[in-house]
Amino acid sequence: MPSNHDVLPDDLPAPVDDGAADHLRGMRLPDVALTATDGRTVSLARLPGRTVAYAYPRTGEPGLPSLTPDWDAIPGARGCTPQACDFRDHHADLKARGVAQVYGLSSQTSAYQREAAERLRLPFPLLADPHRAFAMAARLPVFEAGGQVLLRRLTLVIDDGVVSHLFYPVFPPDRSARQVLDWLDAPGA
Repeated sequence: MPSNHDVLPDDLPAPVDDGAADHLRGMRLPDVALTATDGRTVSLARLPGRTVAYAYPRTGEPGLPSLTPDWDAIPGARGCTPQACDFRDHHADLKARGVAQVYGLSSQTSAYQREAAERLRLPFPLLADPHRAFAMAARLPVFEAGGQVLLRRLTLVIDDGVVSHLFYPVFPPDRSARQVLDWLDAPGA
């Protein structure tokens, strides 16, 4: 049975494309080491083949309040767990279409992310960027909530370290993996 973190409200505000991620299209990603929830160190710039990496603000913990009381009113904030579940549920479909690896990315610590990865039974690792070294080097769009600087939700399709496609903003978040699959199934992807 889904928890209140899994179901998105019907009146969730949609984020707008503010152009803050436009520079990522065609970018060779910076070589920044990130800690993965499986214990490895990963640089998105060095991965061979096609990688899908989705950035998200933060996963919540069941039973704990949101970071800020107006969390649901912030366009693009709510939906991290449903987004992760969409990638979990479509992981095999992505692999079948030539995606070598899938990663989630947030500014949370790897220890915090491990709880979500285990609870949600993710078949892929989450990458921690708690000091925002990668986010700043790649100039990923961010927002502030509850005194924290968080990543705006986006999805990168990366081929041999270069961003070949960008999904920004991502909405609704619980269809994020399916948006990637639709793009992969389109001619010329």
